[in-house]
Amino acid sequence: MNAVILEDEEIIADVLKGKLKKVAPDVKVITVLPSLKTARKWLGEHAEPDLFFMDIQLSDGVSFDLFNDFKLSCPIIFTTAYDEYALNAFKVNGIDYLLKPVNESDLSRALDKCRAIVQHASVQNPDITELIRQLANPNKNSRYKEKFIVSIRNQWVPVNTSEIACFVKETLNYVYLHSGDRYMIDYNSLDEVEELLDPMKFYRANRQCILNIDAIQSVKPVENSKLIIRLKEPNQKLDIDMSRLKSPEFKKWLDR
Repeated sequence: MNAVILEDEEIIADVLKGKLKKVAPDVKVITVLPSLKTARKWLGEHAEPDLFFMDIQLSDGVSFDLFNDFKLSCPIIFTTAYDEYALNAFKVNGIDYLLKPVNESDLSRALDKCRAIVQHASVQNPDITELIRQLANPNKNSRYKEKFIVSIRNQWVPVNTSEIACFVKETLNYVYLHSGDRYMIDYNSLDEVEELLDPMKFYRANRQCILNIDAIQSVKPVENSKLIIRLKEPNQKLDIDMSRLKSPEFKKWLDR
């Protein structure tokens, strides 16, 4: 299979190429496209490949924008740091996603699905363009949770998701509102919560915290290879640690 990689981080693209060579010698990477601009130019001059790897957020936009200009029929694997729930629409007929850093077993599984589509022409892909548009326009038929129920003095009270500054795993799971109020929520894990949130608004900083982009005051690199995320008042005391390994993706998520 001939494959094309759309990725603006050269190191990440090289790592993916290396893992492809290891787990799928039958997959030949014919080019790496570092931006939407180069991707548009390449697609305008070449036939589509057998398989496309696409990062979601690029330096000059999001890969979803390509589908406004091109209708691709080949399988597409998105490489992203965003949560599984937001991309469930792509987990059909060979459309898949890989969470960064890419796991070799996940890569192998995704490629098996793509081979099945490439080798069986009778298998019809869904309308990728429509799936992309649905995900890129969450206000239409939104699939993300709009309210959470919190416990206040033995009462259930609905809170708008937009009012939540962060979700925090302590002994139990809590939400901190932009107002500074803290309430318990009845969820077993933050993994469960993460699946319900819009990945354009919320980011999983670490195993104990999910952040709302509107709650972030600043980000500071520190010497122990971590980032310290400072929240806006009145939640400024909740400094959040995050590994620098997530720094490139996190920066792109912030810089939109």
